[in-house]
Amino acid sequence: MNRPVITTILTSKIEAPNIKTITFRSPGKVTPGQYFMIWIPGVDEIPMSVSQITPTVIGITFRKVGDATNALFQLQNGAQIGIRGPLGNGFTLTGKHLLFVGGGTGIGMLTPLVEQARKKKLTTTVILGVQTKEQLFFQHRFQRTGATVLVSTDDGSMGYKGFASELAKDVLAKERIDAVYTCGPEQMMTALLSLCKNIPFQASLERYMKCAIGICGQCCVGRGLRVCVDGPIFDGNTLKKIEDFGSYHRDAAGRKIRF
Repeated sequence: MNRPVITTILTSKIEAPNIKTITFRSPGKVTPGQYFMIWIPGVDEIPMSVSQITPTVIGITFRKVGDATNALFQLQNGAQIGIRGPLGNGFTLTGKHLLFVGGGTGIGMLTPLVEQARKKKLTTTVILGVQTKEQLFFQHRFQRTGATVLVSTDDGSMGYKGFASELAKDVLAKERIDAVYTCGPEQMMTALLSLCKNIPFQASLERYMKCAIGICGQCCVGRGLRVCVDGPIFDGNTLKKIEDFGSYHRDAAGRKIRF
């Protein structure tokens, strides 16, 4: 019946202003890029990408942006939530020198993938893009893997001054990159896709989800693709055929919202 399983929040940590990581028990295999539907009792159920993977404990990292995330942010260790998952597909690593580009809270869900790449001893370059240095998180976690970590800030308060996609353009011009992986603002990912002419590309899409099992159609993109089950990870060839990628998404009522 795909009903939520009740679990307990084990740890709760503020990573940056309005950004928090919580962990909970979830036995079974989880692939980087997959997500869980998180039910906050009495409030709502929302999709959350995985930012930490161990054999028995899963972490999610999120920003306060609405009623559900505000309520989840307030919960402390020992509070109970409902989970469904893991859901959707995950990333597939390919090549020897990989570039990862995370923007905003998209940084979180790339972390398990980078850790997996480093365990396979792949050469790994990571770009972390935020508006200002106060919003940066997980930098040291990436560095501990041995990855090359570059930071871009919109205001120049740390690292490269400018957008993560602009810094990625410089890296792609100087390095031979075999594949690019990204999660973050959709306009950033659209810009990255335009740079990857002949480079394999994978991105995580975010859309409003209700059922998360492919029935309601709320998260459809392009010509009948459902982000909840056909994604959230899509390759570059597929994304080039999705006319709404980088252009608009839909709200809870199905209205088009331009990026």
